[in-house]
Amino acid sequence: MALTGVSRFGSEGPQRPAPRHSLLAGGLRIGVLGSAIGVALALAGCGGSGSDQKRDPVVVEQPVAFIQRPLLFDASGELRADDARRPARFRPGARLLLKDWASASAPARDISSQAFADPSFLNENGELLYDVRDLSVSPDGERLLFAMRAPEIEDADDDEQPTWNIWEYDTRGRTLRRIIASDVTAEAGQDIAPAYLPDGRIVFASTRQRTSKAVLLDEGKPQFEALDETRRDPAFVLHVMNDDGTEIEQITFNQSHDLDPTVLDDGRIVFSRWDNAGQTPNNGINLYQVNPDGTGLSYLYGRHSHQVEDSNQRLQFYRPIETDPGRLLVQVRPFESRRLNLLPTEIDIDDFVEANRRLDGSEGEGQVPLISGLELSDTPSLKGLYGAVSPLFDGTERYLASWSPCRLTLVEGDDTILPCTEERLASPDYEAAPPLYGLWLFDASAQTQLPIERPVEGIQFEQAVLMTSRPLPHHIPPLTPTSEGQSLAAAGYGILHIRSVYDFDGVDTSPGGLTAVADPVRTAPDTRPRQFLRLEKPVSIPDDDVHDFDTAAFGRSTAQGMREILGYVPVEPDGSVRVAVPANLAFAISVLDGSGQRVGERHQNWLQLRPGEILQCNGCHTANSQVPHGRYNAGPASINPGASTTGLEFPNSEPALMADMGETMAETWSRINGIRQLSPDVDFVDDWTDATVVPKASSRSYAYADLATPAPINEACAADWSSLCRIVINYEQHIHPLWGLDRQVLDTDGVTLLEDRTCTACHTPTDALGAVQIPASQLELSDGISPDNPNHFQSYRELLFNDNELELLNGALIDRLIDTGEFQRDENGELILDGSGNPQPIFTTVNVPAAMSTAGARASTGFLNRFRDGGSHAGYLSDAELRLIAEWLDLGAQYFNNPFDAPAD
Repeated sequence: MALTGVSRFGSEGPQRPAPRHSLLAGGLRIGVLGSAIGVALALAGCGGSGSDQKRDPVVVEQPVAFIQRPLLFDASGELRADDARRPARFRPGARLLLKDWASASAPARDISSQAFADPSFLNENGELLYDVRDLSVSPDGERLLFAMRAPEIEDADDDEQPTWNIWEYDTRGRTLRRIIASDVTAEAGQDIAPAYLPDGRIVFASTRQRTSKAVLLDEGKPQFEALDETRRDPAFVLHVMNDDGTEIEQITFNQSHDLDPTVLDDGRIVFSRWDNAGQTPNNGINLYQVNPDGTGLSYLYGRHSHQVEDSNQRLQFYRPIETDPGRLLVQVRPFESRRLNLLPTEIDIDDFVEANRRLDGSEGEGQVPLISGLELSDTPSLKGLYGAVSPLFDGTERYLASWSPCRLTLVEGDDTILPCTEERLASPDYEAAPPLYGLWLFDASAQTQLPIERPVEGIQFEQAVLMTSRPLPHHIPPLTPTSEGQSLAAAGYGILHIRSVYDFDGVDTSPGGLTAVADPVRTAPDTRPRQFLRLEKPVSIPDDDVHDFDTAAFGRSTAQGMREILGYVPVEPDGSVRVAVPANLAFAISVLDGSGQRVGERHQNWLQLRPGEILQCNGCHTANSQVPHGRYNAGPASINPGASTTGLEFPNSEPALMADMGETMAETWSRINGIRQLSPDVDFVDDWTDATVVPKASSRSYAYADLATPAPINEACAADWSSLCRIVINYEQHIHPLWGLDRQVLDTDGVTLLEDRTCTACHTPTDALGAVQIPASQLELSDGISPDNPNHFQSYRELLFNDNELELLNGALIDRLIDTGEFQRDENGELILDGSGNPQPIFTTVNVPAAMSTAGARASTGFLNRFRDGGSHAGYLSDAELRLIAEWLDLGAQYFNNPFDAPAD
């Protein structure tokens, strides 16, 4: 089993030096641990458990903290799987232990149970069932941060159970404290994965979503913890706070989980992000980076490095920790682990953006497994199983490792546990036994292990960290906005600058080249293939306690969730865009043609801006692109170098729009006229053509004010579009009314009916006199609830779902049946005859394909083109109406785009 395009975990990949005390050497010297006797023998073979290892020069003499927890089994006796997509999971019975040095002979003391010393925390068996996770050591090596959750409250509802809190243990005074002292504040969210920042503050992952809740309130919604994109759990995002729990601030705005933050020596925060926008097959846990103030969010590594060769398994990247400048130790594992194991892997983030792709696009090997030959599968391996691994930070290749030997038991037999051998692994008579995780000091260069904590049946030792000092990371101060950024920050905006939407992975995709498309003489402005940019925002979804609604509210597909539109901005002639974007929320972009339809794939990664921040990107890319992209220092240079000199007038453009050297057209426009603002309307104005050279192109507008049906914006925003305004399109309120709108064409006398273009005049099962008829084009758009789903209008189902062709028979509409040419047969394949002895033919319905597609407007051209020039229904719908339908389709054709507009279930 190997990762696509990366170093292999088997013999083909790079190998470390031949081991002096190999896991496989000496008759499986360490790798055959099984019974308690086997454990004792193995320990003795590694130096002897009875010797005073504190005097052994190999022993590390700094304190070691680690977690002890019981293995949990389900009702069938199987080890309970660990799903990393459920970060708030509670596994009771853990303890946080501390040894004064890394040796099996060193005693371990419990440093966490004192938090729950009161007898009320004990269960009926006298057990203290709390949970501990996510250990992080302070730079001075004296303090330990971790997340801890109090025991379950019997018979309490889920929302009344304790939450995960951040705690700190100080070795100097042996004191334990909860960082947030107030019970009310501490229980306001799930807090996990803490890490120290160089200025003494703490970064952590939390469901508090503090700023996102404020945005919800601004949108007129109740404050709640938004669910992740699978709608199972509240999303964890990164927050920072003072070391006394005050001034909690949200710094990331993902829609699924942001986890495991760690601080690099240069002050950046690297973390594991669950990218799941659109719930595409490419969803996965990737590495991202961000500054402590939330600026500079950028993809870092792993998006195209998940797939395992010859397997359906996909590996994810968790718990990064810097071992050397530019190198991370990452715990690589699938989403769900049934044996609690992972692959410790070293990643070169300075030079690589993917496992097999350098920043400059050349091929190479950016990640190497820490343990050669180790595989990650449900099949037992002689190498055993590795849990969390952490470095010693002492300049050696030594690590603290949670490790279990390979163990087997007979499929048919007693519960005797046997060590793995090649013969037993090849036999179908054996299956994997439960793991036996102990703590070990692992030397990667020599491939040897020394025991730190003896393994115990039914117990897992994990997440060991060395309490040692390290240099204080560099402090990155908060952003100081430019003068332009300061005014925008005060109004709640950041700045997005795209150098050219024609730039696809460094390739100029504009017709005739960028110079030609930007010149109004060579390319008529109204014929440019990219004319507008739409900014879209994911809609936060509440849990059932806040608002319980049926899944049908999402419509034909749940993949895109619900989406709102932040607004539109024109694309400048050279493809550049510079626009003020609402800060402190997740957003995506869509590039549009002249009619307002999305061109190309959906953008399935969330961007964010902090107030006053400027985010610049070169252009676009395709989802499966192998060219490095998404990272600020990766990929090819921009195709748009900007103006070649200061004072340059772009060819045949307005003389007043004089560029500074290197400026894109968007930068020139912003400097002279002020940054462009988002608008609810799709407006084209020829701002750039020099009218003394060629006439300016005609202006055009697709405005909601031109609709005769309800507009998807409120009156206040129609009058003054601000950072708080949203376009919210619901099918029932905004799309369905189009079909029943009176579109009668009258003669000049205002009375005589020349033509009735009302959609429901033809697309209805009854005519004007009430007689039954086949709806035109087999498409019914009349009012009424769908018999297939009472939560949808019939017209919605007709437009977006396949249907059966109807025919009129004896005054009734029935499914049309056609002869398949086959005959009915019994279970033996013999013909089934009717009463006259004749074979009975098999009939089937005739499929009517859906008229629209959730893939977007360009995937629904069969419907939309009927209303454009040359179409059978040309002129029936206005440009504003076609724009409304197109943007609704581009969003995903949801039934509702506001969960609170959906009826309660």
